[in-house]
Amino acid sequence: MPDFSFLLLHVESPAASARFYNDLLGIPIIEQSPTFAMLPLRDGVMLGLWSRAAVEPKTAGQPGSSEVAFTVADAAAVQDTHSAWKTRGLAIAQAPTRMDFGTTFVALDPDGHRLRVFAPEAA
Repeated sequence: MPDFSFLLLHVESPAASARFYNDLLGIPIIEQSPTFAMLPLRDGVMLGLWSRAAVEPKTAGQPGSSEVAFTVADAAAVQDTHSAWKTRGLAIAQAPTRMDFGTTFVALDPDGHRLRVFAPEAA
């Protein structure tokens, strides 16, 4: 089986999106061109930000139709992250709520991609 190595988001401005994720997650921008930017996540996985106008083959999906999920330790960490991101000015699509998989909230990046933060239900 091939290794999972990239999470690619199609964005309006790779430079602006790279600055957003650099600031939000505190991770460096390790590659940048007019149509692409890359930041390292964990375990060797990279976050690629590809200009929507340059993607080949062209995509049919709506801008911002992707969701990236971040796991945190517990419901209190969900609340803390929600407060921090709201203070930073991120648009909040879903306030902290308890769902069948755990406590979660959803913020939006500059292109409308969903950033879900959640704490799984304790087993």
